[in-house]
Amino acid sequence: MENTKVFVVTSGKGGVGKTTIVANLGATLAKKGYNICLIDGDIGLKNLDIVLGLENRVVYTIIDVVNGNKPVMDALVKHKQLKNLSLLASSQVANKDMISPEDMVEIVSQLSKHFHYIIIDSPAGIERGFKNAVVAAQHAIIVTTPDLTAISDADRVVGLLENQGYTEKNISLIVNRIKPKLVKRNEMLSAEDIKDALALNLLGIIPDSEEILISTNEGNPLSVTQGNRLNNVFNNISDRILGKEIPLEKDLSELDHAPEGFVEFIKRLFHRRG
Repeated sequence: MENTKVFVVTSGKGGVGKTTIVANLGATLAKKGYNICLIDGDIGLKNLDIVLGLENRVVYTIIDVVNGNKPVMDALVKHKQLKNLSLLASSQVANKDMISPEDMVEIVSQLSKHFHYIIIDSPAGIERGFKNAVVAAQHAIIVTTPDLTAISDADRVVGLLENQGYTEKNISLIVNRIKPKLVKRNEMLSAEDIKDALALNLLGIIPDSEEILISTNEGNPLSVTQGNRLNNVFNNISDRILGKEIPLEKDLSELDHAPEGFVEFIKRLFHRRG
């Protein structure tokens, strides 16, 4: 398809909810009628198929495509409910050296003929898998949680992305697991701490919630279901990806009993570079 948009979702450390965000954003965009392909770039670990509830349907993986055993379109797994959402799964018995940046560029080039949006789930960290994942994307989304180690590691990823040719214009940030009560008690990182570390366009704020853990364990993205607050947050983030002007206050309205001044706090946290 013309004008296919390719995103990579990455983080400096593991455990920040990156794969869950990829699954939910993909499902949300698919529900809006777009053809979506998710690529699990975490070679050797493969979690995206589990989060999507597709682990038992995976027959071929990205390694089969790289080795020439299968055309990329034949290796895809369609989502059970959202037929316009497809997954190119990773392999648990492979390693990151079995795929090169050139391989990823070619795979994305082939997929771009069939999908409106391609979202690559990058492995955490800065090794070969990270380079494979970011090389074929046009826009990077960094996921972090509001703790010092995650923020510090995310800042390092910003530098690596800039070395790969990314700029503040095509790097965005999602802050996951925000806890307003900790903000109110000043037990979360201060505005100045985070602002000094990361000065990026804020794409979304996701509140801490047990719903996300339950949905992940069930292999059923929240975006597929209705009637939960995080569904609305992912809807807001997907609209921003589509270019719509959705104020961050809409994400914050999903937080239970957000403390007074929390919106202003978040506005001070992040700003565009320059």
